[in-house]
Amino acid sequence: MKLKIIAAACLILLALRGFSQDKKFYIFICFGQSNMEGNARIQAQDSIGIDSRFQVLQAVDCGDKGWLKDNWHTAIPPLARCTTGLTPADYFGRTLVANLPEKIRIGIINVSVAGAKIEIFEKDSYQSYLATAPGWMKNIVAEYGGNPYDRLVALAKLAQKSGVIKGILLHQGESNTNDTLWTKKVKGVYDNLMKDLKLKPKKVPLLAGEVVNADQNGICASMNKIITTLPQTVPNSYVISSAGCVCSPDHLHFTAGGCRLLGTRYGETMLSLLGYKVKENQ
Repeated sequence: MKLKIIAAACLILLALRGFSQDKKFYIFICFGQSNMEGNARIQAQDSIGIDSRFQVLQAVDCGDKGWLKDNWHTAIPPLARCTTGLTPADYFGRTLVANLPEKIRIGIINVSVAGAKIEIFEKDSYQSYLATAPGWMKNIVAEYGGNPYDRLVALAKLAQKSGVIKGILLHQGESNTNDTLWTKKVKGVYDNLMKDLKLKPKKVPLLAGEVVNADQNGICASMNKIITTLPQTVPNSYVISSAGCVCSPDHLHFTAGGCRLLGTRYGETMLSLLGYKVKENQ
């Protein structure tokens, strides 16, 4: 009888171990509007040479690509939805895998909505914002089950079964330009994520990128003055400069080159926070 009990206990332990987190699988939550969603055209160089250690948890079904939602696959762009473009998250992940020990893997979650204010991610009041949104935005939100915040949390909880959430990447602000309450609204979303995912703010930094810079004649560049104050409201937050990141003719979206540079800066900042340096002669 004792042997049966011991055997049963061993089987339970083995089962639990099979579903345990891999502490060397670093998960990063990404959200925002069009630049984080991926507006830049994906070029040939962006889809080759991607290390299989860099993974994305698919947010929506893309049958033509063989990508099923709620499943991991190598992070070949697009990382948000089936027809989106290049995002800073692409080269954020590439930068990390190129500079971290080979035993560490990187996982990305990306739920972003083009043109949306930060209010689209407010847990308890997004409905009022969505109610007045244009039809094309509602169609994007519908791909996320009608609630982008809930989809983000659901993916993050699923990811936590495989790895450990190490940070959050935000690129949003164009639609909230000159909104002096933006930092408080971002804090509200961040605080809800910490609570709903049982995370500790001191261990999960928030990296927020600037919108197209004044040096590129960005039409929303004035918002960067507000974005740079985010660490005053969210202590464990860091602002990623967009200076020199080339934009498209609309002066609102980054080009592929701009996304690469901005994403690399996100990655280098995260490497520093993780206690690593960029390798020389990459």
